[in-house]
Parts: sequence; C-alpha cells; structure tokens
Amino acid sequence: MLSAEIGSRSVRKRRLRLLALASLVMVAVVWGSTYVVVKDVTRDVSPMDFLAARFLIATAALAVLRPRAVFRLDRSQLIRGVLLGLALGAAYIVMTYGQQYTSSSMSGFIIGMAVVLTPLAAGLLLKQRITPATWTAGAIATAGLGVMSLHGFSIGLGEGLTLLSALLLALHIVAVGEWSTSRDAYGLAVVQLGVVGLLCLVLGGSDGIVLPAEREFWLPVIGLAVIATAAAYLLQTWAQTRVSASTVAVVLTLEPVFAGVFGILVDGDTMTPRIVIGAILVVGAMYLTELRSPAQDPEPAAEIRAEERRCVPT
Repeated sequence: MLSAEIGSRSVRKRRLRLLALASLVMVAVVWGSTYVVVKDVTRDVSPMDFLAARFLIATAALAVLRPRAVFRLDRSQLIRGVLLGLALGAAYIVMTYGQQYTSSSMSGFIIGMAVVLTPLAAGLLLKQRITPATWTAGAIATAGLGVMSLHGFSIGLGEGLTLLSALLLALHIVAVGEWSTSRDAYGLAVVQLGVVGLLCLVLGGSDGIVLPAEREFWLPVIGLAVIATAAAYLLQTWAQTRVSASTVAVVLTLEPVFAGVFGILVDGDTMTPRIVIGAILVVGAMYLTELRSPAQDPEPAAEIRAEERRCVPT
C-alpha cells in the first residue's frame, strides 16, 4: 500500500516536471516571437516608456483575474516579490542601455550566458551542488548561442552592461526557484511585474511619459503585456516550483533559437548553417537536462518547505 502511494507520488512529480518543462519551452517560444514586434513598436518610443506601459498593463491583467492573490502573501513573501521585481527591472533597464553600445547578436549571446551564471550563483549563494551534467548542458548551450550569434568578440561598455544584465537575470532565476511555491506563484508574479513597471515609470517619467495614441502601437503592446509578460512570467514562476534554476536557464536558451526561426518566417532572414548548428546544440543541451533522473534535479527549496508544512499534524 505504502509502495503504491510512493509510486503514485513519483509518477505525479514526473508529470508535473514534464509540464513545467513544456511551460518553459512555451515561454521561450513566446519571448522568441517578441523580437520582431518589439523592434517595430519601439522605433518612435522611449524604451523606458514602452517597458513601463508593458509591465503595468501586465500587472493589471493579472491583478484583475485574481485580485486577492497578492493579499494572500505574507510579509516575507511580499518583500521577496519586491526584491524579485527590482532584480528583474534592473536587468531589463541595464540590458536596454547596453544594447545601445553593442550589436544585437552580441547582446543575445551575452544574455544567454545566464545559463552558466545561474548554476554558479546557485552554488555560491545557496551552496547547491553543481553536477557535471549541469555544467555540460550549460557549456553546450553557450557554445550553441556563440555559433548562432558571434561574428567576432570585443569588450566595451555595451558588453559590460549586458553581462551585468545576464548576472541579474541569473540571480532572478535563482531567487524565484528559492522563494516560489505553487501557492504563492501567482501573487509573486503580480508583485514583481508591478515593481518592474513602477521602476520603469519612475525612470521614464523624468522627462515625461510619451506614448502614441495610434491603434497600431497599443494592440501589439497589449499583446506583449498580456501574453509575453503576464502569462509568460506567471508560467516561469510556477514552473520553477517543479524544476531547478539551472534547468530553467538551459531551457530558456531556446529563446534566441525561436527568435531566429521567427526572423526567418516573418522578416525573411536567411537560414544559415550557423543558425542550424547553434540551434541543434541548444536543443541538445535542453535534452541533456531532461535525461537526468528527477533525483539529480531536486525540488526547489521553497516547495520542499511548503510540503513539509502541509505534512505537519495539527
């Protein structure tokens, strides 16, 4: 009887892990598709004004659907949500300024370095053991991004700012994995997105928020806010209650792969051997993370603590 119950739990955890991985792949697809849209809507709009609108609309969309979710968070979770928002907002802002001083391909490659920085941060800050499979997957994914993106390498202000953004994203991924539980995922998503929106609003408001009134601007912005921001970060926050931060970083390196696919389909970009080889390496890295047994990819600490609280007799 006990063995049957343990087996049932194991099957359920396995299914939830697969669902979490599928959710992260969907997030990568959505974010990869936004490159073309963002490029169009930000031609005549300040990046800070655009980000403020995008994240505040996303926050409002989530808050309207479940208005009590934030109030269910205790004080410590509210503080953590604010810290997550500050890390994510700082990453976006630094990335935005870094992109002004480096090429898009270089920026994409350096941001992808989060796949290596994430397990490193988890190991240093949380004393988590970094397995050989994790390092191998990170190295393969980084090599794939390099093959796809790099046409030379130089270090300057833009590259430095972008590397700082990658570090902030890695810290954000690690923190979400450490703090998020299935019960708190929705409320945490609302708080962190709201903080990003307010941060961009304050920075962009120094010279006034100027946004076009045209429908051609607001339709894609609302789509980006609802699908690529609200839904995507909600999925990421929930998925990190089921898989490790290192696995999340590897799966999300699929984003530039899908960006290349949409660039070919929408903008008519050329399918080059570099793109094909790089994509194969990134997909292979993701597959390597799935080949590991669930024991090698332990449940995030926050979810374990939540499960322990549920098991304590009252």
